[in-house]
Amino acid sequence: MDEILDESVRDQLAARFRAYLDEACEADTADADAASAPDLFTLLAELSALKNEVKLESRQVKTALDEFRGLFDMLRDQQERLDEERARRRSAEHTADQHSQKELLLELLEVRDRLEAGHLQASRFRPGLLGRRKAKPFVASMAEGMAMNLRRLDESLARRGVKPLTVVGRPFDPHSMHATGVAADPDIPAGQVVEELRKGFLHQDALLRPAEVIVNRARAATRHEKPRLNT
Repeated sequence: MDEILDESVRDQLAARFRAYLDEACEADTADADAASAPDLFTLLAELSALKNEVKLESRQVKTALDEFRGLFDMLRDQQERLDEERARRRSAEHTADQHSQKELLLELLEVRDRLEAGHLQASRFRPGLLGRRKAKPFVASMAEGMAMNLRRLDESLARRGVKPLTVVGRPFDPHSMHATGVAADPDIPAGQVVEELRKGFLHQDALLRPAEVIVNRARAATRHEKPRLNT
């Protein structure tokens, strides 16, 4: 019986001890939570410091963005100036190329004029009676060679966009023709081109060389001549 009582007492004492330990642990946890939780003043101070830090970082970010924006604007302006400079350089190079090409084409036209004049003289050549047998075949072959070279040159010019102007029988155009002489033919309207002394040419539909022409002028009416009426 004493042993049983002793065992029950031991159980009660153990239960009370465990309850005491549980209460002590809960009290320690509550004290720790209370100690770790900041008071209201500390919380407001930390919030104010955090707000100031955010404002400072915001200003720094805005300053950096403004600097980057200025840098980007400067780079854009430099790129635009560079593009304009490249465009001016390309335009200048294109103009120089056109000028050089025009000079070369004009020189080729001078060669063509000489070939055409030589071919015309060879075609019109009439040897005397004594030298007709020997001179006629030679001049004919020379004229044929000139005509062949003239055709090749015209083909080369055509491939480069050069084509002759058609002026005979057309009204005089001061933009594409130079009048070097006048004619007085009553059967031809005044201002009409009657003869071409030097061929004019276009290059890519632009005037390369004006034609030198003779233009018919109006015949002056005599004192006793009455003007004709159109019926």
